[in-house]
Amino acid sequence: MSTRAPSLIAPAGTDPAPALTRATQPRYRASNAAVPYAFLAPAILLFVAFLAAPIFYSLYLSFRAAKVKGLGLGSGSRTEQWVGMENYVRSVADPEFLASVGRVALYGLIVVPTMLGLALLFALLLDSGRTRVGGFSRTAIFLPYAVPAVVASLLWGFLYLPRVSPVVDVLGLVGVSAPNVMSSQLIMFAVANIAVWGGTGFNMIVLYTALKSIPSDIYEAARLDGASDVQIALRIKIPIVVPSMIMTFVFSLIATLQVFAEPMTLRPLSNTISTTWTPLMKVYRDAFVRNDVYSAAATSVLIALATFVLSFGFLKLVGSRAFNQEK
Repeated sequence: MSTRAPSLIAPAGTDPAPALTRATQPRYRASNAAVPYAFLAPAILLFVAFLAAPIFYSLYLSFRAAKVKGLGLGSGSRTEQWVGMENYVRSVADPEFLASVGRVALYGLIVVPTMLGLALLFALLLDSGRTRVGGFSRTAIFLPYAVPAVVASLLWGFLYLPRVSPVVDVLGLVGVSAPNVMSSQLIMFAVANIAVWGGTGFNMIVLYTALKSIPSDIYEAARLDGASDVQIALRIKIPIVVPSMIMTFVFSLIATLQVFAEPMTLRPLSNTISTTWTPLMKVYRDAFVRNDVYSAAATSVLIALATFVLSFGFLKLVGSRAFNQEK
């Protein structure tokens, strides 16, 4: 009687290693689940190192202060102590901080409506089929946004100075005296003009993109009903792009509360801009001129809280109504 060795070839139609597959399946699932986190790890590390950690460290510093013993000489003469809310109380009660908040509020009342109004106007003109504007016009309106704020401030500062401004020379040829926009009465409008010039293009692109997403059938139906271009803009286009306008308003509000580059760049050109002209300029002065990082940290936390409250408060107030229109 002959004996045969067991066949090493599995019958056709059967899995050659089902037990191996079942055994390694949990390990494969664990490795596959870790793949997205491996891709996210660099971004998470950068976020923690350069954004989250500085925020928490600033919050930590805002509750502390340096105490000096004697003349402040020696290794143990300067110590750091916990002071609680003392830095916040001093920041809120500081007249310079309150004055800077008032200037930023006035600055926002000038910049935000003007910038968003011009952005909406340009977007409607670009979207109008009867207006002869093309790619060059879009580029010309958007181009100032690509100019850094410091460079834009230097360019406009050159135009503002009466002694070197070509605008003053041209107006002088026709017998018109140019106003001194760097004076204390007009410096607010000088700074606001730079922000409007640089930010209108970005907001225009956002609104123009929202207008291009509107189906053309709506316009055709409105024209069949006898609606003019102005009526289409007021009754169809503007209501539909309200969510985009809210988004641009929030972005503009955040940028207004954080204004720093424009007045800081113009300050050496005029004596009408103080070192605490805006809240962020006060933070810079306290941290790098007076070497009081604790007070600067408290003021920066207050600015961050104000930005958060105003932004999310505005979205909570009008966002639900506006975004429900899309449903």
